[in-house]
Amino acid sequence: MTSMSSSARPLLNRRLAEFGTTIFAEMSALAVRTGAINLGQGFPDTDGPEEIREAAVRALRDGRGNQYPPGPGVPELRAAVADHQLRRYGLSYDPDTEVLVTAGATEAIAAALLALVEPGDEVVALEPYYDSYAACVAMAGGTRVPVTLRPHGEAGQRSFRLDLDELRDAVTDRTRLLLLNTPHNPTGTVLTRAELAAIAELAVERDLLVVTDEVYEHLVFDAAEHIPLASFPGMRERTVTIGSAGKTFSFTGWKVGWVTAAPALVTAVRSAKQYLTYVASGPFQYAVAEALALPESYFTAYREDMEAKRDLLAAGLAEAGFGVYRPAGTYFVTTDIRPLGERDGFAFCRTLPERCGVAAIPNAVFYDHREQGAPFVRFTFCKRADVLREATDRLLRLRKD
Repeated sequence: MTSMSSSARPLLNRRLAEFGTTIFAEMSALAVRTGAINLGQGFPDTDGPEEIREAAVRALRDGRGNQYPPGPGVPELRAAVADHQLRRYGLSYDPDTEVLVTAGATEAIAAALLALVEPGDEVVALEPYYDSYAACVAMAGGTRVPVTLRPHGEAGQRSFRLDLDELRDAVTDRTRLLLLNTPHNPTGTVLTRAELAAIAELAVERDLLVVTDEVYEHLVFDAAEHIPLASFPGMRERTVTIGSAGKTFSFTGWKVGWVTAAPALVTAVRSAKQYLTYVASGPFQYAVAEALALPESYFTAYREDMEAKRDLLAAGLAEAGFGVYRPAGTYFVTTDIRPLGERDGFAFCRTLPERCGVAAIPNAVFYDHREQGAPFVRFTFCKRADVLREATDRLLRLRKD
């Protein structure tokens, strides 16, 4: 067997050289090894509605989706997605030409960026951002330009907000696309109507495409409101909206996502998507079609349950001594570890399971400007209430260290 010389080209291409094992894999493995409660990775510890699980079983038994489903997605799901967008937001999409089913939102993001970004194009994204954004921009050969959401407020009223002037200044003649996420992971920020209107005006003025990750659309709390960017003047024809079943119905392993956009944009995204997975999740697509038609009482109860869990975890984190940023959406709480005398989120998260039996995620991994995220740590509350209570009891040990 011929060995590679020390001067050989690296095996991993340079676009991905900065990306190694994800922080989620590292922290989840650490949680398993130490027996810690995993409040790092965002997956529920209970399944979603029983009738939707049974719908997947029926599809399997009836032979629906066990072979390759249609490339754009099964007609039942595409129709359900179009009906969802119309019923909730007044956005009318043709299920045959303006809806595309994907292997989760992650594939939708990858396909959109691979399709729409040329090497050298700039992609402006709100920092901190989900780690796949950076990798997908890199794979497309684009240049990511972060606009940082900055912390505001005092105890009890902390939040992360967008500086619209900073966003405008980030757009150059090389900017091709804005990549937005609202409700925003990891900060829990929900962009307001005024902020979205300003973003829409900027996109129209500078002739930009926009990809919006709206997978947490059904998880907005208090007075917050989710408003799709595509609903603003001039935005429908330039916006790729991404949704997902995983976060809304607590079946994250099914990997069913979708894109809604004008026909030309859907055609472009499909051109890339067909060479990624081609198709996926056949029987689950039929089940998700039924899930999207659940009565409003399901969505209300789901949101209220998550809001109660947010309040439970936020109160426990505050009692343990963290600075807490109360999220307006998603199922994550961002905290400041400086009140605990800590400053390095990576070091804190790598020792936390041993110190008190809880795993979390350092927000710095979501930043290009690592120093901006260094003191922040993310916890998820998409777990059973008894698990959250046990976790907060364990976190109280930090005050005794």
